[in-house]
Amino acid sequence: MHERQNKYKSRKYIVQTIFVAIAIIFLIRLFILQVVENEYKLSAQNNVLRYVTQYPGRGLIYDRYGELLVFNEACYDLLVIPRQVKDIDTVLLCRLLNISTEDYIKRFQKAKKYSRYKPSIFLEQISREDYGFLEEQLYKFPGFFVQTRTLRKYPHTNAAHILGYIGEVNSNDLEKDEYYTQGDYIGISGIEKFYEKDLRGKKGLKIKMVDVFNREKGSYMDGKYDSLAIAGKDLHLTIDLVLQEYGERLMQNKRGGIVAIEPSTGEILAMVSAPSFDPNLLVGRIRSQNYSMLSGDTLNPLFNRAIMSQYPPGSTFKPISTVIGLNEGVLSTKTKYSCAGENAKPIKCSHNHESPLDLIHAIEQSCNPYFWKVYKSIIEQDKFSTVQEAYDHWGNEVRNFGVGKILKTDISGQKDGNLPTHHYFDGYYGPKGWKAITTRSLSVGQGEIELTPLQLANVAAIFANRGYYYDPHIVKAKGKDKRDNTEYINRTDLPYSKEHFEIAIDGMKLVYEGNHGSARWHRVKGISMCGKTGTAQNPHGASHSVFMAFAPVENPKIAIAVLVENSGYGSTWACPIASLMIRKYIQREFKPTRTEKKILEANLLNVIPEED
Repeated sequence: MHERQNKYKSRKYIVQTIFVAIAIIFLIRLFILQVVENEYKLSAQNNVLRYVTQYPGRGLIYDRYGELLVFNEACYDLLVIPRQVKDIDTVLLCRLLNISTEDYIKRFQKAKKYSRYKPSIFLEQISREDYGFLEEQLYKFPGFFVQTRTLRKYPHTNAAHILGYIGEVNSNDLEKDEYYTQGDYIGISGIEKFYEKDLRGKKGLKIKMVDVFNREKGSYMDGKYDSLAIAGKDLHLTIDLVLQEYGERLMQNKRGGIVAIEPSTGEILAMVSAPSFDPNLLVGRIRSQNYSMLSGDTLNPLFNRAIMSQYPPGSTFKPISTVIGLNEGVLSTKTKYSCAGENAKPIKCSHNHESPLDLIHAIEQSCNPYFWKVYKSIIEQDKFSTVQEAYDHWGNEVRNFGVGKILKTDISGQKDGNLPTHHYFDGYYGPKGWKAITTRSLSVGQGEIELTPLQLANVAAIFANRGYYYDPHIVKAKGKDKRDNTEYINRTDLPYSKEHFEIAIDGMKLVYEGNHGSARWHRVKGISMCGKTGTAQNPHGASHSVFMAFAPVENPKIAIAVLVENSGYGSTWACPIASLMIRKYIQREFKPTRTEKKILEANLLNVIPEED
């Protein structure tokens, strides 16, 4: 009996020990949860804490001379946590927000669908004035609170396509980058898109205590867990605002594009797409409405013609043919071709001039039969066993000039133009159904070959540099310390002799200075200039006016391409626009001229297209 009592007594102690041990474990864990691990403590107090994202100001944007192009202005987003919304006066809230009851219901349902427990934007981009009225009454609406944001503002109405715009992130943006949450903004186009990670900065966080009446009672633990937002980097563009604004004025009521480049650096001085729009239209709560209006405009002002439109270069292609022909050894300065009578076939000359011409004067007077024969002599060389081999060799030489390929640049949305391989013609005519004469239109920059204004401006820079170019780019430096943007200092040297370029340049000088030069009426006193006009036939309407140029001839400061859609000869519109742009950049100020007045007043938007 005594042994049995001792046995039960020992079991009692074991059970008591187990319970004590469990109690000690719970006490230790409770101590850790309440004292050591603040994370759980914060979670337990979630009902009285508000986590407010601190959005950084996006980086400012300046032109090459420090003129401010884009800055930030404060605005406010109204956020909601649906589960905290109880017994509020929705009529009063709708009146303060200037929205309908139906709109309130729609927005609230959208917030609940996202999350009943997490905050989401109820109404975005409330102005400072409207926020003043709301702030006084906000305590009446538990579950609603405001966080500060910034809107982009544009002190000038220029360079809309260059700068681009920002908009709300979509589902793809959220999946690709965890930085963003629903309701955040991101660069959609232009510089805003390409340099998004530089411009956006780094978010911060503030944890605030809120009472049951939705009133803030201060920072949690004196801001111990807060973090500061870090502003985005400023960008310093290569753009000259004065030149950009002037180009946009010259292209008013016209379709087309202008691109001007500093040849020695590849820096883009101006990039004009016409028609354009005021970048302030795509800011704030009216952005969606204005975007719909602009996208529905038949003139398509949102389309960046400077980098996305692809046009036949016309006779501006002839200097390229010159360099390739000289390099192939089928052409020299003494080579003469006649364009009279039977010699003019199958391509006729559109200019009246003496015949035959040598190379330099053929460039000056833009003789089509001459350059058809240059092309023919390249394709029909004995060293090629097939026309396909010859054509692809010629095509590769042309691509050296940046034709038919995407240029390395910091401008998003660029098109590559067009320069087909022999497979295109094989498919159209059959492998044995074509030869040089079949593709003769390519010799004068017509047919299948197409360039963007950016590519043509880069070609002008290549000739200005006598055989090389730097990647054309639009951001010169980053940050307040203006640290150089070194990503686009790559120099590309073409595999041709400098002397070959000098020969072509001699002809391009005569375009301005020769007795028969097509640009002779638009030379600028005190500035030596080289250029080449083009009249690009358009299968869908009137011909395009095209021109490329650079100046001064020695130590060039600017290379430029101008294209005016459906406006006729290159010497009529594109050439004088380019000459005025060159003069504006180099001389800055000059007295108004009759040519300038004519261009500023011209409306070429209502040109009646020719039938196909």
